[in-house]
Amino acid sequence: MLHDIRSFFAERDVLEVETPVLSSAGNTDPNIQSLKTDEWQPRYLRTSPEFPMKRLLAAGVGDIYELGRVFRAGERGSSHNPEFTMLEWYRLHTGYLELADEVIDLIRHCGRGQFDHWPVRHFSYRDLFVDLTGVDPILGQEIDCETVALERGIQAGPMSMPDWLDLLLTHIIQPGLDHEQVTVIHDFPPEQAALARIRPQQGPGSHAVAERFEVYLGPVELANGYHELAAAAEQRDRFERDNRHRLRQNLGPLPVDERMLAALQQGLPDCSGVALGVDRLLMSILDLGHIDSVMAFPAGRA
Repeated sequence: MLHDIRSFFAERDVLEVETPVLSSAGNTDPNIQSLKTDEWQPRYLRTSPEFPMKRLLAAGVGDIYELGRVFRAGERGSSHNPEFTMLEWYRLHTGYLELADEVIDLIRHCGRGQFDHWPVRHFSYRDLFVDLTGVDPILGQEIDCETVALERGIQAGPMSMPDWLDLLLTHIIQPGLDHEQVTVIHDFPPEQAALARIRPQQGPGSHAVAERFEVYLGPVELANGYHELAAAAEQRDRFERDNRHRLRQNLGPLPVDERMLAALQQGLPDCSGVALGVDRLLMSILDLGHIDSVMAFPAGRA
């Protein structure tokens, strides 16, 4: 499968790169926990190669991809291992939904015909939630999510609206996706923009949305992509907001990547990027239910 991935990008003239595994900056996202080493000086194992890859993009390297190991603390389960293989790539002057189509092309290339007959369905985040839960993720409130969760036998403590939406997505929507279908969910609420651009309200009755997508193979989330935010000041504001959220959760703030922010200030070309879980793709190809089945040495035996 690694050969198939590399041949896919070689045919499209996308350059393979290598970026640092250790960084002086951590991932401020409160939902992703960085692993830290203090043996030499404080360094964080990367949770993704995104930040240094954007520095390369700003330096003018062009379309790139990286295939390598990433690390996330506290992630262990049937589809999670604290060390796993991520494929991340960036396409210049490419729309985010156009990049979602390329993700599907890659999945079918690696599946060698296995998924060619699977239909592809696109849903906006808002339409999917309204149709399958009755909750409007833009105008709804926490109590609406809690009511739906309780009706489905799901109990949880007080949470923010984004956390409630994540719970409904993973516990109600995702398990109900067609098991022989590729699903693309796009245009997320602005609060879930992460590193995506936010498209402002387009007219009466519309709302601002984050230009972000996720690709599901059956019920398995494989990829998460963005129309990449290029505004350094806005990105700094998001990092600082993440760190305030981390403080409220007693997680402690993390140092932001000043070099990446400087690259954005220098100028990031218009581009879209996506990260794909390689181990999950292999699980889907082989129809296996646990990530340990596709790893020679999962966490328990590393």
